[in-house]
Amino acid sequence: MLVGRTAECAAIDQVLARARDGSSGVIVLRGAAGIGKSALLDYAMTNARDFAIARVTGVESEVGLGFAAIHQLGLPFLDHVVELPEPQRHALEWVFGLADGAAPSSLVVFLAVLTLLDHAARERPMLLVIDDAQWLDDESARVLTFVARRLHADPVAMLFAVRDTGVGLPDLFKPLPQLVVLGL
Repeated sequence: MLVGRTAECAAIDQVLARARDGSSGVIVLRGAAGIGKSALLDYAMTNARDFAIARVTGVESEVGLGFAAIHQLGLPFLDHVVELPEPQRHALEWVFGLADGAAPSSLVVFLAVLTLLDHAARERPMLLVIDDAQWLDDESARVLTFVARRLHADPVAMLFAVRDTGVGLPDLFKPLPQLVVLGL
């Protein structure tokens, strides 16, 4: 346990337990810069050693690069792309620069990522850790929040860490379960 973070650790443990039992769970950790959100994500990863883990970190300089975070997320699971239906497979191959042609529809890309994660989680539970989510490129943020809203009976835990800037939470994250991380 992290000192002074009993409630936050319990919430994370609950999401991990649900994924181990075959159900999904999502938490958006919100708080000021330096408040301990990344330490909580590290706690989750330490306690999910039996999971397949993918960590994505939003980078301010990549905000304008479409699908940059999806590229980070998907690399460990590329071997599952061949299992996807043709339109979804082509969409992910296009996102990863492995296919030519016109850009696929956004919905097909969103569904392809959801299906990819579903296939990858069949082997063992999955933990997706998205740190500095306020710096995700728009396309990736839309994909990841779409996936988070559609996980149900999948052994997937998703944890987002978002810097609370005082202006409010970005609209994409508002429908997701929130956990405000306060100072100690």
